[in-house]
Amino acid sequence: MLTLAIVTEPVTIFFIVLVIILLAPVLLTKLHIPHIIGMIVAGVVVGPYGLDILDSDSSFKIFGQVGLLYLMFLAGLEIDMYRLKLNFKRGLVFGLLTFFIPMIIGAAASMVLLNLQLTTAALLGSMFASHTLIAYPIAARFGITKNQAVVIAVVGTIIAVIGALLVLGTVVNIHQVGSFEISEQLKLLGKMAVYCIGVLYVYPRLTRWFFKNYSDKVTQFVFILALVFCSAWLSNAIGLEAVLGAFFAGLVLNRYVPSGSSLMGRIEFVGNALFIPYFLIGVGMMINLKVIGNTDTLIATAYMLVIALVTKWLAAWIAQRIYGMNGDSRRLLFGLTTAHTAVALAVVTIGYNMLNSDGTRMMDETILNGTILVILITCAIAPVVTATAAARIKIDMLDKGDDEEEKSRKIGDKMLVPIANPMTATPLVELALYMMSADDSDGPEKSQIFALHVRNDNTPTSKAIGRNSLDLARETAAAVDIDLTPIERYDLNTITGIVNVIEERDINGVILGMHRKTAVIDSFFGSKIDQLLKTTNRMVVISRCYIPINTITRIVVFVPEKAEFETGFRRWLVAIGNLTRQLGCRIIFCCHSTQHKLIEAILRRERIGIRSEYRQVDDYDDFILLSNRILDDDLFVVISSRANAVSYSSAMTEMPSFLQKYFSNNNLMVIYPEQFGDDQSAETFVDPLSSDITTTPSPILVKLRGIISSLMGIKKRGRHNNRRDKIEL
Repeated sequence: MLTLAIVTEPVTIFFIVLVIILLAPVLLTKLHIPHIIGMIVAGVVVGPYGLDILDSDSSFKIFGQVGLLYLMFLAGLEIDMYRLKLNFKRGLVFGLLTFFIPMIIGAAASMVLLNLQLTTAALLGSMFASHTLIAYPIAARFGITKNQAVVIAVVGTIIAVIGALLVLGTVVNIHQVGSFEISEQLKLLGKMAVYCIGVLYVYPRLTRWFFKNYSDKVTQFVFILALVFCSAWLSNAIGLEAVLGAFFAGLVLNRYVPSGSSLMGRIEFVGNALFIPYFLIGVGMMINLKVIGNTDTLIATAYMLVIALVTKWLAAWIAQRIYGMNGDSRRLLFGLTTAHTAVALAVVTIGYNMLNSDGTRMMDETILNGTILVILITCAIAPVVTATAAARIKIDMLDKGDDEEEKSRKIGDKMLVPIANPMTATPLVELALYMMSADDSDGPEKSQIFALHVRNDNTPTSKAIGRNSLDLARETAAAVDIDLTPIERYDLNTITGIVNVIEERDINGVILGMHRKTAVIDSFFGSKIDQLLKTTNRMVVISRCYIPINTITRIVVFVPEKAEFETGFRRWLVAIGNLTRQLGCRIIFCCHSTQHKLIEAILRRERIGIRSEYRQVDDYDDFILLSNRILDDDLFVVISSRANAVSYSSAMTEMPSFLQKYFSNNNLMVIYPEQFGDDQSAETFVDPLSSDITTTPSPILVKLRGIISSLMGIKKRGRHNNRRDKIEL
């Protein structure tokens, strides 16, 4: 075989790796081949068993190990935790099927056909049991991600991966001890329990504290990576494999890294651009082409491929019978769970590097190369089977007319984010991104975000502030691959500029920060927001958060009576649902009993999977009493109303003063739903937020002021000394 000189100069090595990372996806995209295969093949070509251009030196060992841990961390970070909990029972059954059937049959066949020892056979069986959802993007492209088979496959994948990693950790522990001892296994389980409880307790609290005190995205990125590798190190220290620690860290940190956040964009970018390709290339460099051509390798590959395909198909067939699904759903289950990549690579790499007492490898080159061939073939089969089944399911949905996605298709929202200074640019844009639907950024009718800075003078300072604010807004959206349109406008005043842009761009909603009172006579929301509410009928969201939005633990929404009859009821509900889904927290709706089922129906129709709870409120007495039950890490959302609207009542006149008095230290969001009809002029509009001293207050609120005053002592003690009292929502 033709060989070239081995490159040892660090700059040249890194350049060659970057060229591979650059060209492999470009070339393979035209051939419709997964990128992972291209990286492995490139590693074979340039490795010591190919053209011998690069040697498997310490750099590939370090970056390869980092890439492996990064790969498992991303697998845990990208899991939809709500879907995991909602479909856990069905997914658990399928997960046990797709884990134990390949595990048992694969281990037994390996001992009989390949003459492997029990521990090696169990390790190889865990490779058969694991799989990766590389075909999931195909299901997403067909719009069937909410299909029962897809959801079951996703949850089953988690169970199978966790089971395979536990087997891997057990085998590694047995290999280190030298024998299977019950006491050692119980000790390992005890260490694992302490490790899991410790990470579950420490990581969320530490992450919330850090994000509250350090807002720099680079610092947050380094902090997250430090937690991941600390978890991996602790996992390795107690006798488990480091990949299990990285995966577990991804599950725990899932809640604090929203999928639409700039931090998530940075994590995915660094991993997919450098560490993970480095690992895949390193795996390819371990493949010995001469061994692959041997008869023993081909026979072993044939055995392993048959076991991998048959056992996964058998698990899908049994699940089909249990859940009463059709043949297309079975094929979809099989296609999604038949590809072996991430965990399989981890298993074979670890097994290849472990040495027996006689100096031989636990998994020799025959098994290593046979496993790699199985990975390559299953990665080629999975997309084809999934695409065929997904197309048939989609056609069947359209024929039956039960495609919820087509029914609920609508024109994308257009959100406007007015920005006054650079300090508010990033949090407001992030809030707007979270309130967008996960699918709103795609398609011909995609949602759009506009950032607006209005100035009424041409001084260099004013221009610099505006451009800097818009640049930060654009960078925040670009970090998650969302296009944001910056608008710098010169107008008579801020409100005139905002209203003109609303009309020019056909804006559906406005998201802006809450006004800070600068004078005693100043209203709670400020004269600008008051004027905006008078001159537009679009949805207006007013936000004030003292902590980063991704550290919110609960969202509490107060829904007034008759709010369901407002024109913008569905729009604000979907926006709040999207925000809850992005943050991964639970939401509590404080509403009337008649509104409960309607809210549930809209969330279900819009396919917004969130942990929602409901508390019945009858009047504004309950609204006032909520002041003693909102935690410092909660977001309190108040659905208000413009005057003369269906849900407007006289009690809303006093709402701003009560928000200022009893919720001044809480994270707050006030939403004014969209209204039909022409925008009303300021001269004829009754301001629902102004507090007129000549107006007679609501009798209910007058009576409640005495009750609230007596409760304030309880509130102060409860806020600092007894959090449990305030959770009884």
